[in-house]
Amino acid sequence: MKTILSHAGRALYALMGWRFEPLPPYVGKKHVIIGFPHTSNMDTVRAFTGFRIIRRTGHIMIKKEAFVWPLSVLLRALGGIPVDRSAPGGAVQQMVDVFNARDEFLLAIVPEGTRKKIRTIKTGFWHIARAADVSIVCWYLDNERKTTRWLGEIVPGQDKTADLIRIRDLYEKAGYRFPLEAD
Repeated sequence: MKTILSHAGRALYALMGWRFEPLPPYVGKKHVIIGFPHTSNMDTVRAFTGFRIIRRTGHIMIKKEAFVWPLSVLLRALGGIPVDRSAPGGAVQQMVDVFNARDEFLLAIVPEGTRKKIRTIKTGFWHIARAADVSIVCWYLDNERKTTRWLGEIVPGQDKTADLIRIRDLYEKAGYRFPLEAD
């Protein structure tokens, strides 16, 4: 089934006029994968299709209230993870618990949090990666070249600002600049 979905994903990318870079060797079984920019709903389609191309399942956080039957079946099949936003410890601890419970888990997060122009990025991805002791993989939707690109891997350290600067530098080298101000 994974082979069929991979070929279907490649065909869909070709129909959209996009290209998907091969999976780099640093992508393992557990990561927080961040993606910039988030400009349209098609970014989500490209992301889920990209995960199918590499024969992996990418997961996204979705508020638990959305997981009602029959929608819950589709959301789980696509990689949705229900998150209780009112839970003690919040989404960060819930995702850390999921990382700890699974042998393989790729959590995809869009730090912009919206398709609108932003002044700050959300840094929950950094807190999740650091607490779960996993690296952050930087993925870039290069709209100009119509290519999804892997930019690098960052292991979170003690200094969030220093890590955000390293991440911003990876994206700037690729041609995209996001604001360093963070929540």
